[in-house]
Amino acid sequence: MDRAVKVCWQQYPEHVRVWLELLRGLVFQVANELDLGDVEESLKWGEPSYNVKVGSPVRIDWKPKTPNNYFLYFHCQTKLVDTFRVLYSEALEFNGNRAIVLSVAEPLPQTIIKHCLELALTYQKRKHLPLLGA
Repeated sequence: MDRAVKVCWQQYPEHVRVWLELLRGLVFQVANELDLGDVEESLKWGEPSYNVKVGSPVRIDWKPKTPNNYFLYFHCQTKLVDTFRVLYSEALEFNGNRAIVLSVAEPLPQTIIKHCLELALTYQKRKHLPLLGA
């Protein structure tokens, strides 16, 4: 793990870090399962960011202003969140066109989140397809 990212992770409250680490693990799992190559882990806008060559970056964060939620962010100029909204509006909460909002009080919908990560991490190959080929 990048040193700056490690410092960032240490600043999260322990009960939140568990959820964020689960998301991080899913990013690496999806990238590995799809054979997408190395995942670049860095800080973007002070948030842990993950990217592969054929994808669109995803970021993970928690904010003290919204202590009961943590977020999975996507590039706002992609079709990702709009696609997720069509596919999963009954199962997920969204913040505009840039984030999935998750609750620290509820189980992570892993199957759905893995699918969203798959679409994001393969975005460059899918961006021309209706609903990103989902």
